[in-house]
Amino acid sequence: MLTLHTADLLVPGAGAVPVPGGAVLVEGDRIARVGPYEDLAVAYPHARARRWPGLLTPGMLVRSGDELLERTYYPDDPYEITELGAEPITGRALDDLKLTEARWGHSARRGTQRLLARGVVAVAGRFTVPAVRTAVLRSGLTVVPPTASPSPSPAPASLDPFAGRSAPAEAYHGTLEPGSPARFAAFAVPDEAALLAEGATTCVATVIAGRLLHRRR
Repeated sequence: MLTLHTADLLVPGAGAVPVPGGAVLVEGDRIARVGPYEDLAVAYPHARARRWPGLLTPGMLVRSGDELLERTYYPDDPYEITELGAEPITGRALDDLKLTEARWGHSARRGTQRLLARGVVAVAGRFTVPAVRTAVLRSGLTVVPPTASPSPSPAPASLDPFAGRSAPAEAYHGTLEPGSPARFAAFAVPDEAALLAEGATTCVATVIAGRLLHRRR
C-alpha cells in the first residue's frame, strides 16, 4: 500500500532545503518519492494520505541507549507508581529494587515507548542484557554503535534526543529521500527553531519501516 505523509513543512535532512507543504510517499518499508504534497497526490491518487500538523523530519538518534534502557528503570504505571513514583530510577537506588532480567525487559519496553513518543528511531549503545536487547529489537528501533563524544564532558544520558545539541539536525538519523528507509517523525511545531525550543515531546507521530509506531492521541 502507498501512503503519503505530509505536514506544513518538510525537512528532508541536515542542511537540506525545507519544502513547504512537503510530503513523503511510502511504499512498504521504503520511501518512494519526496516532494510537494499537491504534486504527489496528483501522481498517486490512490495513495492513503496522513496529514500531520507542523514539521516532518527524519527520525531521531538518541545517545547512550544502553544507559537509558539497561541502567535506568521505568516504573510500571499504574502498578508501581504508588511505591516507586513515576520518575525513572537510576544509580544506587536500583540496588534496592533487586531487578531480575525479566523486570529489566519490561522496563526496557516502557523505555522504548517513551523514546518513540519523542520521534526517536535509533539508539546508540551496546546492550548486554538479553531481555533488554530483545525489547529494543522488537520495538523497531535501530541500534548503532556508540560514538566517542567530541566533548571531554559528554551530556548525561537523556530520553530527549536534543539534549546537548545545538540544532535538531544534529540528532537526525538519515535523510528523507527515495530509496531510503521509511523512518521519520512529525512534530507539532512550525519549524526547526521551534522544535529545539519546545522539545521532542511535541512529537505527534513516529514512523519506522513504514509503520506508524507512535501517534499522539
